[in-house]
Amino acid sequence: MSNRIEVLKTYKTYIGGNFPRTESGRYYKVYDGNGNILANACQCSRKDVRDAVVAARSTVEGWSNRTAYNRGQILYRIAEMLETRKAQFIEELETIGYKSKGAKAEVNDSIDRLIYYAGWADKYQQVFGTINPVASSHFNFSMPEPTGVVNVWAPEEQPLLGLISVITPVIVGGNTCVVLASEQYPLCAVSFAEVLNSSDVPGGVVNILTGFREELLEHMTTHMDVNAFFYTDPDIDQDQRKQIDENGALNLKHIVRKPVENWQDKETQSPYFITEFQETKTTWHPVGY
Repeated sequence: MSNRIEVLKTYKTYIGGNFPRTESGRYYKVYDGNGNILANACQCSRKDVRDAVVAARSTVEGWSNRTAYNRGQILYRIAEMLETRKAQFIEELETIGYKSKGAKAEVNDSIDRLIYYAGWADKYQQVFGTINPVASSHFNFSMPEPTGVVNVWAPEEQPLLGLISVITPVIVGGNTCVVLASEQYPLCAVSFAEVLNSSDVPGGVVNILTGFREELLEHMTTHMDVNAFFYTDPDIDQDQRKQIDENGALNLKHIVRKPVENWQDKETQSPYFITEFQETKTTWHPVGY
């Protein structure tokens, strides 16, 4: 009897609510916890980054103009959809080397994190907005507003919880994002894109790419229609960190670096993660008629 060669799945990207193949036509191998080939993932290019940013930019106005309560509802819906697919994500994490207990804990924490930020959706503006005392006969209000399009490097480790932990505070405040998934463990990110696609998230709010950080760093940090760049890996190469800072200065991108060792720590969920991607708008209004 001849040995059958297993057909490996090739995972696509997620851009504008669709699942296109990479424009480059390139793929790279993804391995399981034992070093066996598990699947193929798209090796995205500069053109893929540009397409994702276009999708994110076209969605900013509609997403930011939704009520905060509605954005909270949508995040809660993502949590509901993830809850129904727990077994799939637990299996995926076990495949890349997680123990069963650790895989279950990460999936549960991911669901809880979505609900945590859903609860903040219609509250952070009240907490961080202010009424400012002024000497003239005016009311003076300061309120946080979304930054715009945020490019994000998902953490290399904890590929599901880390991914959700960096996406959720960005979008709950009305921003849209382009996310580069974990290079070594990208499959949870693409599976999570399927969760997003089956929930109420408008296409273009979250766009997920796979590929090599070294190749895409320049394209993601120099794009002139991106407002912020977010990364959390604690052991990032110093040359890469310098390049991110220098490239971000080209159009005054807001560079957010939050080194995180373990995304299961409670300190890694906070309304201050939301305000990192908000800008303060101050409005004056005369008192009286």
